[in-house]
Amino acid sequence: MNMPIYQQAMGAGFARLQPELQDYFSLAPGSGRYGVGEGVFDVVGCRQRWLRPLLALTASEEAFFPEYGERVPFRIENHAHLDPFGRSSLTARRQIFFPGRTRIFQDTTSLRPPGPGDPSGAARLVDYVGRYRRLVTDLNLSATAEGRLRGVSAASRLFLGPLRVPLPAPLDAKAYAEQWWDPSAGAHGRHRIQVKVIQPQVGLVLVYAGHFDYRLESYPGGNSAPGFLPSNASPDRWEQRT
Repeated sequence: MNMPIYQQAMGAGFARLQPELQDYFSLAPGSGRYGVGEGVFDVVGCRQRWLRPLLALTASEEAFFPEYGERVPFRIENHAHLDPFGRSSLTARRQIFFPGRTRIFQDTTSLRPPGPGDPSGAARLVDYVGRYRRLVTDLNLSATAEGRLRGVSAASRLFLGPLRVPLPAPLDAKAYAEQWWDPSAGAHGRHRIQVKVIQPQVGLVLVYAGHFDYRLESYPGGNSAPGFLPSNASPDRWEQRT
């Protein structure tokens, strides 16, 4: 089905999103185009100084990072594609331009068809985080009364070689995201996003909130193959397990 994965996962809720958000999440494999967002994070990173050395140990995963800043420029690219296992997916690659260092934060969100034991009978989204896609979480999406997109991560697990390690609730960090269109920002309006990652034992692990402008661009050479993903957006490893 050549339908955006967010529309498939949200069903009728997708139509309740602001029109600008529906456009933002409308990319589908084979369109020949990708999304580019450029803006500024009012705040981004880890506010807790004592936690930053621990995050520095995982920075090479391109999922978490130890820096914290305000008024930090960033760029995001969104690529809709089929992953190597044939799943409709959306890969996001973010560049965060801290003074003196650029951090990469990347993930792939894939559509998981409903399983035989799934009482909802609906497709769900699974998010694979980092350059090795070792951290995996389910996403629960909803539209607010104002038409904003709200996302909350559910149970997370780590894939370490052949091991599948579910994270118990006391250790699992939850991500709370909200994205919306602000018609009063800038000359013609802007997208806004706010994300908080909270771990029950340590509190706020990561936060980013800011605004950005967004546009669609065509792939060089007009490539419209459903499985096409530029090399700079491809992870070092793919994960099929959920």
